[in-house]
Amino acid sequence: MLTSVYYGTISGLRHADGLPLLLLRLYLAPVMIQAGWNKVTAFDDIVQWFGDPEWGLGLPFPELLACLATATELVGGVLLLIGLATRLVSLPLMITMVVAILTVHAQHGWLAIADASSWFADGTIYYDPSVLAAPEKLTAANTLLEKHGYIDWLTSSGKFVILNNGIEFAATYFIMLAVLLFYGGGRYVSADDIISRFMKTKIG
Repeated sequence: MLTSVYYGTISGLRHADGLPLLLLRLYLAPVMIQAGWNKVTAFDDIVQWFGDPEWGLGLPFPELLACLATATELVGGVLLLIGLATRLVSLPLMITMVVAILTVHAQHGWLAIADASSWFADGTIYYDPSVLAAPEKLTAANTLLEKHGYIDWLTSSGKFVILNNGIEFAATYFIMLAVLLFYGGGRYVSADDIISRFMKTKIG
């Protein structure tokens, strides 16, 4: 009885197997579009940051790389949104995430936000002394603002945190994009699926 219920439920879920892929696309698309648009609106600064060896990344051909990164994120995000060429566009976006991890985030460890209670800071999985020092710095900053600033106004939109800028977000996006690379945009909910069904109908 339980076995038949289980397999019946699994069989029923297959009819909605496009929904998780749709949710992944709807999550990733605005992230990528925003990242690309930010590069468009500050393109000269991005080029300088890519190429400057002192305070930037020191990458070769910064204009070309900035164009590629901007187009990949902006156009790729739009294509993810509608589910068009999902597998094709996921690959360059994954490469963009790898480049971001290696050139920007890897030196800061895993955590995006400095959370001293995390296993990725306290030595359980990874030891990060800069993250472990963050609570003391945050307390000092809040104390100064309570004495000399408008702490209630400054924290009215949320409490302060210390940015660690680790690989956490970029790695998460990479994994989500890998799912889309292997499984596509999703049945019933993507332009890819609509086009595929139309082509099969025309051929048939």
